Amino acid sequence: MLALRRPALPLLTLLALVPAASAAAQARGDGGLRVGVQLGGTSFVALAVEYQEGGRSLDLTVGTWSFRDLSVSLVARQYLGVSAMQPVVGGGLWTVLSWPGEGERSGASLVARFPIGFDWHAGGGHAIGFDLNVNRALWVRRAGEEDPTPPNDRLVPLPGVSYRWAW
Repeated sequence: MLALRRPALPLLTLLALVPAASAAAQARGDGGLRVGVQLGGTSFVALAVEYQEGGRSLDLTVGTWSFRDLSVSLVARQYLGVSAMQPVVGGGLWTVLSWPGEGERSGASLVARFPIGFDWHAGGGHAIGFDLNVNRALWVRRAGEEDPTPPNDRLVPLPGVSYRWAW
């Protein structure tokens, strides 16, 4: 039998509410393409493109931490409720590729990403989002060849803010 730890119970409760909230958001008739910028979260600065259909969306974010790397994230999101301040949960993957200096190999990582936050719809197709991205490393190739350390199995929270405009 599967034993759940206490921190997993609030997450399971939230996920149980998603179908009801999805029906309410679909009744509102949201849909279309949103483009914008993001600060923090999966990169220092990023371009975000999101396609919404009802209360769900697919979000592609491409950015960088130091302009010597490429950060790409693809996340499915679920918007909850119908107010101007709309909670959002999601899940997806995030990868970072880095190009170090001379004599080192490139680094790469694959991370499971779970954003939890909200979008504030300011009117006229403008929205400001705040997310706390809960991340867990799945695979890491470190730039130093002599470093065989496996990925850390801790959950790492990273905050982010975004501006998006409905296309």
